Amino acid sequence: MEKSSPRMTGGPRETPVNSSPAVAANAEGEEIEVLESTDVLPVAQEDYDPENSGFISTERFRDLLATHGSELDPHKLEVLLALADGNADGKICYQDFVNLMSNKRSNSFRRAILQGSRQLKGCSLRDEVGLGLSQRLVRHVAYETLPREVDRKWYFDSYTYCPPPWLILAITIAEVAVFMYYGFQLDRLVLQVSSPSFLKSPLPYHPQLRAQAWRYLSYIFMHTGIEHLSLNMAMQLLVGVPLEMVHGALRIGLIYVCGVLAGSLAVSVTDMTAPVVGSSGGVYALVSAHLANVVMNWSGMKCQFKLFRMAMALVCMSVEFGRAVWLRFYPPAFPPCPNPSFVAHLGGVVVGLTLGVVVLQNYEQRLQEQSLFWIFFCVYTLFVVCAVFWNIFAYSLLDVRLPPPP
Repeated sequence: MEKSSPRMTGGPRETPVNSSPAVAANAEGEEIEVLESTDVLPVAQEDYDPENSGFISTERFRDLLATHGSELDPHKLEVLLALADGNADGKICYQDFVNLMSNKRSNSFRRAILQGSRQLKGCSLRDEVGLGLSQRLVRHVAYETLPREVDRKWYFDSYTYCPPPWLILAITIAEVAVFMYYGFQLDRLVLQVSSPSFLKSPLPYHPQLRAQAWRYLSYIFMHTGIEHLSLNMAMQLLVGVPLEMVHGALRIGLIYVCGVLAGSLAVSVTDMTAPVVGSSGGVYALVSAHLANVVMNWSGMKCQFKLFRMAMALVCMSVEFGRAVWLRFYPPAFPPCPNPSFVAHLGGVVVGLTLGVVVLQNYEQRLQEQSLFWIFFCVYTLFVVCAVFWNIFAYSLLDVRLPPPP
């Protein structure tokens, strides 16, 4: 097979046939860079078009792979050819190739995938056979959380379990450890909130102690009883761990922490005399964002029994919320301090349906380049600032009668 290439000062530029795939890719990269940098070098017409410098035909790309004995992951080859379908004359762009091989997905690269007039030609990820246990788990997570086949294949190829989904697991272990500690200390596991020493812990949010800023976050480690902890822990693990495997600890942590903070601040604004315990603010932010993402991409989500599972998730959320409402208005064991508030659940839902949805919809994309993310983030920041000033001034201006400190 005859390969044409740009001629330098002495003659044809040759690439050894027995070179490695890395050398082959680098050689072809240099060849295309030459095409991009000059228009006077004599090159073959089928390889270079002055209006599309940096592009190579799919036929020549396949010839190069065969010449150098290189193999490309079939999923990545699918995406590359799909991108070529959306380019001029069906040619492969060198920058797309570099992005693909380096697992870099810029906004322009993403836009080329989503707006190109192509369909992935190969079989779906679900039809692949011979996968190990860990690969089947990654494939399951991909179908649970991602609505587009190109994203599912991309995730399946690039996920390495490094780092593992440590954040949600660490939070859950800490919550269980704290619950067991106070369970033995208070000598009860059910309705721990009925113990006179429950609110004496340095962790729960209490309106009399709202100047202790850490309590707006640390309250998630305290739960009213084992029934409260069990429901939160189940939803947190079943939804949070797969989301963290796909979107990473930083993004899922952002949604979780924003939901937790919004929950305690919402209570301090709307239910001013009540304390707060439980991780429901963060859990409801994650679950609400995920459910909203499923609904918005209903046709693309290929998880099994999605309607039934969505109904079960809503039932679990309703049961937990109903339990919290009942407990809030149940006569407290130690008046005048009321039982913990349920408003934190609603704060988490609002965060999940706004900030959370934007984060989950932009898989592997830079959030700082998404205008909708900045809109919701600015609204959230404004709420936090207003709530802080409310906590500083409103209690005294409204002459709110607060329960005594624990």
